[in-house]
Amino acid sequence: MARYGFSPTQLSARAAYLLRGNDLGTMTSAAPKLYPHMWSWDAAFVTVGLAPLSVERAVTEMDTLLSAQWTNGMIPHIVFANGRDGYFPGPARWECARLAACAPQGRDTSGITQPPVHAIAVARILDHARRHGRTTRGIANEFIDRRWGDLVRWHRWLATARDPHGRGRVTIYHGWESGMDNSPRWDSSYANVVPGQDLPPYVRADLDHVGGDVSMRPSDLEYDRYIWLVEQMKRANYDDEILSDVMDFAVEDVFVSAILAVACDVLADIGEDHAKPLSDVRELRGWANRFRSGVVSATNERNGAARDFDVRAGTWINTETIACFAPLLCGGLPRERERALLRLFEGPHFCGHPDLRFAVPPSTSPISPDFRAREYWRGPVWPVMTWLFSWVFAHRGWPEKASRLRSEGLRRSPTATSPNTTSLSPANRSAACNKAGPPPRFSTGSISFDLPIQEAPERARPVGCVAPPRCNSR
Repeated sequence: MARYGFSPTQLSARAAYLLRGNDLGTMTSAAPKLYPHMWSWDAAFVTVGLAPLSVERAVTEMDTLLSAQWTNGMIPHIVFANGRDGYFPGPARWECARLAACAPQGRDTSGITQPPVHAIAVARILDHARRHGRTTRGIANEFIDRRWGDLVRWHRWLATARDPHGRGRVTIYHGWESGMDNSPRWDSSYANVVPGQDLPPYVRADLDHVGGDVSMRPSDLEYDRYIWLVEQMKRANYDDEILSDVMDFAVEDVFVSAILAVACDVLADIGEDHAKPLSDVRELRGWANRFRSGVVSATNERNGAARDFDVRAGTWINTETIACFAPLLCGGLPRERERALLRLFEGPHFCGHPDLRFAVPPSTSPISPDFRAREYWRGPVWPVMTWLFSWVFAHRGWPEKASRLRSEGLRRSPTATSPNTTSLSPANRSAACNKAGPPPRFSTGSISFDLPIQEAPERARPVGCVAPPRCNSR
């Protein structure tokens, strides 16, 4: 038996069970009851987990997502599964097929996007394909040949439509686009969103699946703001040129920007390895440098912590969340400031907080007044974030730091099968999270390093929460 409680073989088997349990054939359901569809960056992390199990199935996951790409290059944050309902806002609320000239034909999608982690997932497909025979390698190589243009268009859209001023930071028009839906990062910006009197009525479906415990779900006022932003997009026909002027919510997201910088470099590496057009590779390198510089220019001069920028208010957003560490993903900081940021990451404000059971990054610092042990991106730990930082640290030449994160992520894996698991010691802040509930079934949080870790088939949930879904508001 491994020192983590499960052997690698057992972990792999449990991970395979989770992923297969949510497999709809061509896509993986985020959570059959509450999130029955495909979410964009969830699909990328699911692909990371699928690649060591089946390169062919991982390719299918990415193909399904890219088949819903808009003609302008945007990858939507939801691809709706045919025949599955009960989710709000669904296709009838978004009305993308009717209103958006760029929406795909034959696919129902949302009208917003999510972080561009997909190049990393594609790199994982290729890495695992190299370990197999000619047929599997051929499937992976054919995928790159077939989808190269789509992946470049995706990055180009982010670099142009979502960086209209060329500052090297991606502008988001809804907190959902960040992937960190209810993070304290957006509190001040959401406070300035005033729903109109003509907001069409709606019925929330999310409250039907939380077992009477609504403490982790948004308030009705928060949901009004979320849906009002969707209405603003609809009234602009999802036109990129209009959105920048009419949206009440517009924030330059430093974490998404850092991911884009990394993704552009990863895709450029793939392009060089597969003899893709040099013009594409040069363009990708240029975007990587621009967004890396944009992230660095948004950092605190003292410790290198990154800040978002509220475009509407014209102010920096200072919060103690995992987004502070965006420069550790993309690099570019002077050496001393990077060391200071690493000390903050590993120190008592984050991974080294004395109440943490495992030294992995919480979504919000436990010392922050914004910390909430049960509320998704306001405190709990996300295994995919642990994986992402470990993967980046390894690629940046920090093997000891990468290994330490990996080890801590795996150390908590034996408890991940229980809904009673919490990221903080039960004697402290998250005692309420020890409340028993039915076993969760979340797919995205199943991925930890090379081995997806079982939660039981359903959607990714943050460690420390009981049964319901992953992010606060989808």
